[in-house]
Amino acid sequence: MFKLEPRSAPSKVLTLASPLIALAITVLVGVILFISLGKDPLAGLQVFFIEPLKSAYALSELSLKATPLILIALGLSVCFRANLWNIGAEGQFILGAVCAGGVAMQATPESGAWILPAVLVAGALGGMAWAAIVALLRDRFNANEILVSLMLVYVAEMVLSYLVYGPWKDPAGYNFPQTITFLEPTRVPKLVPDLRMNIGVLLAAVAVAGFALFLYRTYSGFQLQVGGLAPAAARYAGFSSRKALWTALMLSGGMAGLAGALDVAGPQGQLTPYVPLGYGFGAIIVAFVGRLNPLGIVFSAVLMSMFYIGGELAQSRLGLPKALTGVFQGLLLFALLACDTFIHQRLRWVGPK
Repeated sequence: MFKLEPRSAPSKVLTLASPLIALAITVLVGVILFISLGKDPLAGLQVFFIEPLKSAYALSELSLKATPLILIALGLSVCFRANLWNIGAEGQFILGAVCAGGVAMQATPESGAWILPAVLVAGALGGMAWAAIVALLRDRFNANEILVSLMLVYVAEMVLSYLVYGPWKDPAGYNFPQTITFLEPTRVPKLVPDLRMNIGVLLAAVAVAGFALFLYRTYSGFQLQVGGLAPAAARYAGFSSRKALWTALMLSGGMAGLAGALDVAGPQGQLTPYVPLGYGFGAIIVAFVGRLNPLGIVFSAVLMSMFYIGGELAQSRLGLPKALTGVFQGLLLFALLACDTFIHQRLRWVGPK
């Protein structure tokens, strides 16, 4: 039989290269998958890795996918570093979109420039409020944050459905489950004319810099990381576990809510039942592939965005199911976990006694 044993000194080079090795494994398995489906593997790899980078339009669309993934993954990285498993960022994303949409629908053609910041702040506060439920139940009743945050995703979807099928339905929308189209003052400004890239990219860049400073240059960030790596040492040093719990979940919820606000006030322009796009779940993979590092998260989010766009192109051009996106995401995470396992542990044969 085989047995896993911890290595005395895991390779630092392999640890840093692990995401690249995982990507190579994912590509290799993808080639085998395309061949087994009777498709040209080069054409398949092209739609996933070349087409999303091929033109200004493609890069613009890539930015729309990457921005929410970066924002959500930054918040999740804080939670995971603090050993808090917020799996419900998708629900916080949805509530952020709902709250932002609620403010946006109050706008009039005469609304001033203040309305857009109000929409974005409402989105962040909505995400924080949804994450606060998780923090409260964990703090007061020691409820498992994994289960609570995940179940709240489905509650958030029900809230969204109730609103767009009910009181917020556009009376002139031919009975489709959607709100009114948000007025121009509430829409996120575009960075480039004729392209959909918007100022969310700039907000994401500021967030990356801010989280890097918070995690590596502030005492609060140090407390969170110590609490996650060595809870006993954190308690001995007098660090507050309650403060770490609330800080991490509020930051995570706020970033997910902001991502939801940018999405509905940007490319979507209204609330529909299709607001949930899986960004909250995809961002979990982004955070881990990016090594919970703000800069690594940027590259990981771009890669994950290529999977989203590649899956759509594979469906339209190659006749493959859109679920292929999830397959590639799952392959990447599985390969990364496998690489990390064998980098930090070795497989040893244990003979019969």
